[in-house]
Amino acid sequence: MIAVITGDIINSQHADTEVWITKLKNLLENWGSSPLTWEIYRGDEFQFKCTIDEVFWRFLAIKSIIKSQENLDVRIAIGIGEENFSSEKITESNGTAYVNSGRLLNGLKSDGDTVAIKTSNETVDRDLNILLKWASKDFDNWTMATAEIIHEMIMNKDITQEDLARKFAISQSSVSQRLKRANYDLIVETNQYFRKKISEL
Repeated sequence: MIAVITGDIINSQHADTEVWITKLKNLLENWGSSPLTWEIYRGDEFQFKCTIDEVFWRFLAIKSIIKSQENLDVRIAIGIGEENFSSEKITESNGTAYVNSGRLLNGLKSDGDTVAIKTSNETVDRDLNILLKWASKDFDNWTMATAEIIHEMIMNKDITQEDLARKFAISQSSVSQRLKRANYDLIVETNQYFRKKISEL
């Protein structure tokens, strides 16, 4: 089984495309090459595949890099399933992971949510989607400053609050306050729960 993330940028027409697309490309290049592992297409849509263990953390890395840009957000559909056909271009690959993710994104656009997951198990889907809806009440309201801090924490597991304070030229207590406001410890627990649920599929 693999995880496929299909997403689109919210409010992309009101932002400097070169800035957000460069940041998104640089992020995705950490995890694989285009167009085999990821691709940006139709201006503001993208697709990316990873292991099921990594998908929650990858989703949050994408969410935080986009939310660190003014007025931008991202819709993300997570599909878990098989890859029956692997093409040189991810957008031409196929399998239940791709189908689940692609169809789910269309549903997200109509119902107003910013993230959802589709697997082969309805019970797992129900549990994780309720979790994601609650979590999104935090994620969707991140300030640019909070999103920047969260992104650094996700991408640099060993980074300390002192390192972050130096990087952003703020006090260590300000870093601590931002992490508390973002419920970072709860995010880490949510990632562990997410991985456990998906491992049961």
